[in-house]
Amino acid sequence: MSPTYISRWLAREVDLLQFSAPTTCVYNPLIYARKPHEAYLKQHAKQGLDALFLGMNPGPWGMAQTGVPFGEVSLVRDFLGIDEAVNQPPSVHPKRPIDGFACTRSEVSGRRLWGWV
Repeated sequence: MSPTYISRWLAREVDLLQFSAPTTCVYNPLIYARKPHEAYLKQHAKQGLDALFLGMNPGPWGMAQTGVPFGEVSLVRDFLGIDEAVNQPPSVHPKRPIDGFACTRSEVSGRRLWGWV
């Protein structure tokens, strides 16, 4: 199975999860940031690959914005060369807007990880 196939399956399965109050907003960047996520997989999830970075908890200013694990916006755009359209999730929390690649906030974990690479 290809990484894209696995990612699409996971996205659908995760999207079926339901949460009760007090949860009001659930972000699934594998759905609404699909284009940049698949660009990341296409560029970096190749045969014979030694490592592929995946995240379990997408940060609000990283993967939630870009669809790329540890997705510090400037590094995803400038270092990885990915700058794709990001849609809006069905429900957006007012303190955690989805601005995609227009996001000006910085994801600390992403800055650290990609700075290390």
